[in-house]
Amino acid sequence: MLQPNERIDQLYADDIQIIQSSEVFSFSMDAVLLANFPSIPKNGLIVDLCAGNGAVGLFVSRKTNAQIKQIELQPRLADMGNRSIQLNKLEEQMEMIPLDLKEAASVIKPDSVDLLLCNPPYFKEHPTSKKNPNPYLAAARHEIHTSLEEVISVSAKLLKTNGRLAMVHRPDRFLDILTEMERAHIAPKRVQFVYPKPDREANIVLVEGILRGKREGFRVLPPFFIQDENGEYQTEMAAMLYGN
Repeated sequence: MLQPNERIDQLYADDIQIIQSSEVFSFSMDAVLLANFPSIPKNGLIVDLCAGNGAVGLFVSRKTNAQIKQIELQPRLADMGNRSIQLNKLEEQMEMIPLDLKEAASVIKPDSVDLLLCNPPYFKEHPTSKKNPNPYLAAARHEIHTSLEEVISVSAKLLKTNGRLAMVHRPDRFLDILTEMERAHIAPKRVQFVYPKPDREANIVLVEGILRGKREGFRVLPPFFIQDENGEYQTEMAAMLYGN
């Protein structure tokens, strides 16, 4: 089951085991936050774009009977995600597809998705950008193979009318996210800014929108703090990681 330099980690809250490797990619707090941000449909179809090693879809799987399809460009990460699906005996519910998200509509029927989740690359690609020397991490963090515009336009093609897109990103791209959502006819509905501690600036933003939804009803949720003033996980964060 494990390849060299791989390990099995556990998200205790959802009783999920996940194959990880420091050589390529490990899930971050972003994945845990995204999996807990939207309301999860009980049935239907959930798609996880830019799935990495499959963390978001795996964490969501315990909350739903919906089918979950994951799209990941990098074959090694997709293989790790596929083995994690087998490890958790989720083969009948989940599928990891090694594919460029540009081609997602070739394996997922357009206008069929109830909830689309995405933890995309955060940083704009510039010729002068300083990138991680590890190509797996560089592709996960920088818009080398895709862009925010492409992620949102592909999401709009796959979603049903009134289907929802939930995304985790960086606050400095928030205005770009709103612009691209409007262009793709996705109405932003819920936003939450996430802070490392109460005295720090936000370093994560969670955004949820509805395809062809009405413009009214936009909500900014209360700030979410990862840790308290003493550096301990605050109660809600601890529950996401370890359960109640």
